[in-house]
Amino acid sequence: MVEAAVGLEPFRENVLQAQRKLTRILSQEESVSKLLESAEQTLNYWREQYTKYQEKKQLQTKRRFLDRELLWAEVERREGNFKALQADKQKEKEILNLIEMESETAKTQLEGQRSQQEALRDEMKTVFGERLSLERGFAENEVTLSMVQQLLKEASVLQSEIEKNVNQFKLFRSENLRELLENSQQNLSKINEKVKENQTKIQSLEEAAEKVTNQVIDNRIQLALLHYRRENIKADLKKIDDTLNDAKANLNVATAKAEQTGARIAVLKSPAEILDEIRVTDGHLAALAGVSEDIERMYESYSKLYLELKEKARVVAENREKTLDEVKTRLQAWRNVMQSLLERVNLEYQRIMGKTLASGEVRLANGHDIETAGLEILVGFKGGKPVALDAYTQSGGERTTATMSFLLALQQHVRSPFRAVDEYDIHMDPKNREMIAHMLLSIIKDATAQYIVITPSQITFAREDANIITVQNVEGTSIVREVA
Repeated sequence: MVEAAVGLEPFRENVLQAQRKLTRILSQEESVSKLLESAEQTLNYWREQYTKYQEKKQLQTKRRFLDRELLWAEVERREGNFKALQADKQKEKEILNLIEMESETAKTQLEGQRSQQEALRDEMKTVFGERLSLERGFAENEVTLSMVQQLLKEASVLQSEIEKNVNQFKLFRSENLRELLENSQQNLSKINEKVKENQTKIQSLEEAAEKVTNQVIDNRIQLALLHYRRENIKADLKKIDDTLNDAKANLNVATAKAEQTGARIAVLKSPAEILDEIRVTDGHLAALAGVSEDIERMYESYSKLYLELKEKARVVAENREKTLDEVKTRLQAWRNVMQSLLERVNLEYQRIMGKTLASGEVRLANGHDIETAGLEILVGFKGGKPVALDAYTQSGGERTTATMSFLLALQQHVRSPFRAVDEYDIHMDPKNREMIAHMLLSIIKDATAQYIVITPSQITFAREDANIITVQNVEGTSIVREVA
């Protein structure tokens, strides 16, 4: 009311307007905070799901890489098999070449041994010829020796008759026979020596022939074994060639299949290790089977919503701070103008109260809160300590005097061109009523505003420069008169 009277109501309205704005912003901030809290909880859920989705994507990427790694590991394994087969083929070829060389050597040796056999046969024929000749000579000498011995035997029996017939048995002379016997024995001795030599030579030739024959047999056996090995090696080479062709075809198929997954990669694990890792990865993927691809969209959507709400909360918080500063500024401005007004009013109030032999003070109460703020009027009569004006401490006249003193102190600040004071002197004693009336007249004497003073009491300023109108109720009818 005081603010409206003195034209300071816009200051209060500014404060109230800023407070209403602050209330709206606080309500908005609370709503946004609740939405933000709810969105954060929802976002945390989707973030957890998105983390699982990212884990699933990583596992899927790992799974594809493991498939690729497994294919190239299979290529590498087949390449290893192919190279091993090539190495086996090369090894078999080397063995075959060695067998061929050994066969050629054995054949060469066999040819030489056969030549040796032919030479030994020819030599044996010669030696046997010599043996036959010696045997023939030996037989002839033995026959001669036997005949000579027989003749000598017979000669001893017929010696007497021979001596009688010397001329007839001239041939049986022992001297001739002994000479012949000695010659035959010498020949036999020589032949025996030659036979022994021949026998030794034959034995030597037979041993040489046997040795050569054994060598021929060994070479033939070796050639047979080499032939057998050669045939086996050739069969093995054919099998290896067939296996190589199959391995090459399988390698080409595996390489083509692996190239479909991407460029070749270095493989550091065996296929078995990769398969074990694939099984583990598949197990993890199975646990994330319920994680949908829509999670990424939902997470992005709620992330965007959360960021929007967070930005809105930031803006609302900024607006709250700005509005709070605005409320403080406007409240301080209102407090300053009110304090300034009441300081001036208080001086005038104390002056007026002093004329009634009383004291008092006008001050702003609860200035920190415009809703509960108000005027506090202190008054003390008859030398008493000023206390708050209320309905219990002071008498009716004291309350009226204090109130009228405050209104009079306030008049110079009131903006309205008309002032109406109704029953201002109720409960006043005559002295205070007269004093207040004169005070009122002195205040309004040079004022430009029009004052309407209404009282049911006796008029104390009839002689003053004032227009006095009386209203009297006579038998239910209001009679209006103007006092001259």
